[in-house]
Amino acid sequence: MPMTMRDQSFTSTRRHLLWTAGAGAVLLAGVFLLGVQAGKQSVALKRPLPTDSAEPLDELPEPLIDQLQIFETAPPSGKPIQLPPAPKPEPPKADADAKADAKSDAKSGDRWTLQLISTPDAAEAKKIAAHAKATGHPATLVKEKGVYKVRLAKSTDRATADATAAQLKKAGIKSFAVKAE
Repeated sequence: MPMTMRDQSFTSTRRHLLWTAGAGAVLLAGVFLLGVQAGKQSVALKRPLPTDSAEPLDELPEPLIDQLQIFETAPPSGKPIQLPPAPKPEPPKADADAKADAKSDAKSGDRWTLQLISTPDAAEAKKIAAHAKATGHPATLVKEKGVYKVRLAKSTDRATADATAAQLKKAGIKSFAVKAE
């Protein structure tokens, strides 16, 4: 018996409707979660980094357009290209505020030390403390709230702590000044 268009029908059962509704709910939940993650990342990108989270960028690189200008003109044949001399960075100048802070620290008798690392890993903290000791700077290991902090054993005034931080930086150890307890 041949089928005609009238004989064909689509039947939907309760099971089909439930599967369709479930799949739609899963898709909506996925889209919602992706939106939340994208929102978190955009907020994180807009938030400024803490000052102690990375090394400060002392000097910005030359813009790319300035770097490429030396290639715009063809050199006369047979002559080597003479590159412009690199500008010498100026030494940082001490601000009047920094001097005033150092003087007020010295007057108030505040004691400072350098913190080298703060980590939950005890082995890493011990390794950093040993490295500091090998460079001639004895360090102590302090445990606070489950976090190991490696600090220099001696406390000094702020100016001396900053000078020691510069020495440690040359030795490849990052540090920052904290008030001694």
